[in-house]
Amino acid sequence: MNYVIIGNGTAAVGTIEGIRAVDQTGPITVISDEPYPVYGRPLISYLLLGKTTEEKMLRYRPADFYEKNGVTTLLGRRAAKVDAAAKTVVLEDGAAVPYDKLCICTGSRPFVPPMEGLDTVENKTSFMTLDDAKRLDAMLGAGNDKRVLIVGAGLIGLKCAEGIQQRVSELTVIDLAPRILPNVLTEAPAAIIQKHLEGKGVRFLLGDSVARFEPQSAHLKSGGTVDFDVLVVAVGVRPNTELAAEAGCAVERGILIDEHSATTVPDIYAAGDCTVSHDIAAETDRILAILPNAYMQGETAGKTMAGGSACFDKAIPMNASGFLGLHMITAGSYDGETYLEQDEEHYKLLVTRDNRLVGFILIGDVDRAGIYTSLIREQTPLDTIDFDLIREKPQLMAFSRAERAKKLGGAHG
Repeated sequence: MNYVIIGNGTAAVGTIEGIRAVDQTGPITVISDEPYPVYGRPLISYLLLGKTTEEKMLRYRPADFYEKNGVTTLLGRRAAKVDAAAKTVVLEDGAAVPYDKLCICTGSRPFVPPMEGLDTVENKTSFMTLDDAKRLDAMLGAGNDKRVLIVGAGLIGLKCAEGIQQRVSELTVIDLAPRILPNVLTEAPAAIIQKHLEGKGVRFLLGDSVARFEPQSAHLKSGGTVDFDVLVVAVGVRPNTELAAEAGCAVERGILIDEHSATTVPDIYAAGDCTVSHDIAAETDRILAILPNAYMQGETAGKTMAGGSACFDKAIPMNASGFLGLHMITAGSYDGETYLEQDEEHYKLLVTRDNRLVGFILIGDVDRAGIYTSLIREQTPLDTIDFDLIREKPQLMAFSRAERAKKLGGAHG
């Protein structure tokens, strides 16, 4: 069996490891337009912060990962077309790579909306790849004298802000939404993180947008102007679905896959940010651009491609991030009955619906998030566990009921 994977991120690694769990010998070819071995993409902000190095980032898997797994890499090569009838992937240079089973792990790309005058800005970049981080690093240079404007207060924009905050003279983040992290947080927890970042010198302009750019200034819809030396566009991402669509796969906003990561075209699979997942917490189909899902979808695809049986039907939205020392983990849906604890630096929201935990937001103390995540993924009925106790002291989940009774002096049976 001859396997081909387009893309070289987390989903691709999951696919390789899934294939090798079932088939130890079939040749695997990885095609990627990036020139690097797989790297920890979320670490690009830490590269700018000086908390990691390029060498360490490239250790998402050991240096001999491809060799050990019998993988041929075509790095720095772009896939131009998938010919499903001929079962080949055609590269930009015209070379054809044949496959028996194909997995499309093409991820997403930055979305840059049309903005007047953007083409006049010389020092600009998006912030998704290692090359983006290197470009931004070069623009900032050695002196801490640059003024930076980030368009977008989502996860990508804020991680960029974290990475460069100590290396700039001014840092402004603008977003059309009325709060930061609008796709991840509700108002109260967003305000906690915003206040924390403002305390570190980050300025936010919310509910506003850029009307037009000049080479070093942004004229805002509200009438104000922001001068800058470097511009980062972090408005959002779009799934890379074109190859799949041209090959005949059903595509809505992302590539449609089943619980085995199979597309609607025989022998073509897909995994990661380019796909639509079924979100079990919100009971809806949506794109979930997060690493754990990408890996699990890839692993499922790999095992299935190799003739094994695998199924991934526990997808939920989840984000774990730190912003200059303040940690946040969120998961699931916020639609349901809520339990809330909060003070100035901590926030804990648990959301339940139909006798299940369906979502949570933790800011500050995030140590026990894994327990809540597993309750959501496994859809554990709350009346089968001591949920009142887990809500307040989740660390006691690790102990049997009898052990917990001892620890609490018999207060809970």
